[in-house]
Amino acid sequence: MPAESTPEPAIPGDPGDSTPPRPKGGRRKARSPRSKALLVTAWTAAGVVALGGAGAGYLFFKLNGNLKSVDINQALGSDRPLKVDNGSENILVLGSDTRSGSNKKLGGGTDDGSARSDTAMIVHVYKGHKRASVVSIPRDTLVKRPSCTDSQGTVHGAVSGAMFNSAYSTGGAACAVKTVESMTGIRMDHYIEIDFSGFQKLVDDLGGVTVTTTKAISDKESHLHLAAGSHELDGKQALGLVRTRHGVGDGSDLGRIQLQQAFMKALVDQVKHIGLLSNPKKLYDLADTATKTVTTDSDLGSVTDLASFAGGLKGIGSSHMTMVTMPVQYDPADANRVLVDKTKSELMWKALKADRPIPKAATEGTATGTAKGVVSPG
Repeated sequence: MPAESTPEPAIPGDPGDSTPPRPKGGRRKARSPRSKALLVTAWTAAGVVALGGAGAGYLFFKLNGNLKSVDINQALGSDRPLKVDNGSENILVLGSDTRSGSNKKLGGGTDDGSARSDTAMIVHVYKGHKRASVVSIPRDTLVKRPSCTDSQGTVHGAVSGAMFNSAYSTGGAACAVKTVESMTGIRMDHYIEIDFSGFQKLVDDLGGVTVTTTKAISDKESHLHLAAGSHELDGKQALGLVRTRHGVGDGSDLGRIQLQQAFMKALVDQVKHIGLLSNPKKLYDLADTATKTVTTDSDLGSVTDLASFAGGLKGIGSSHMTMVTMPVQYDPADANRVLVDKTKSELMWKALKADRPIPKAATEGTATGTAKGVVSPG
């Protein structure tokens, strides 16, 4: 079957519920709220820039000046998986959590000078750019972090049994990309990062996002309180939803990933619904916020490049996005951590490398949260 007609992968949006959930209120230590920025935020930002880039020269240069980029290719050199030239693209999307400035106020945490990547997604866009698979990587996954060099030139040696999100806090974007490539054997063609203060403003600029909740959600740590029913979430509420863990399900990060994936679909639908081209002011406000919010790899470091990239993605609606979580199992030695299920994850990476649907066997029987179906697009 040609890749352009790649069918929806033969798995549901999230893994099944065959693994017993971790007991609520177990050994997990309470943590200060951290950012949970989503792929769709950066992806939507790119789409907005694609539209805005066609405007007047002044606006073009202003938006261009907003962008920040990181030269991943220079930082990693040739020590990377080979690019598979089959028409597909792989993008690593990170939600960054810095405890400074407006992020400190939003997160309610301590300004410790650190930054983390508590949300990570690998987006595989199939050849023909009609469908995509999104793989969420749990932040608490214990991995082998390869040797990497941070932006100051300091070399950090390889570490076994490191939490996945330590890669970003140790060596920044380049280290995060190198860790993902080491885990998967797949070259990341692009990198997009967004912080949670920008995420909140982007949702507000969109005019909110509508979701439906099947259960009440109440989490004082993420400042979110929603009754069961339909809600038009503003930026603050949306941020609370993608950060909440204790307010629904078993209180695990795997459950939080399920909420994030559901919100991501709602946000994609919202962007398609509002008709940006008919509202120039909203279009510009979104483009301005988006370009100030995202950090990209240097290949996407201009409005022109980002617009070209976005043009190839805007046809992918939520119904053409399959969302899963990287195959993991709870660590027998520590219920607060998860381990990569090597056999099942290899099935997943092999399929994506070949631009094929992810087989259902790749996620059957893996650890999962209990928040599936609690949130759906409104």
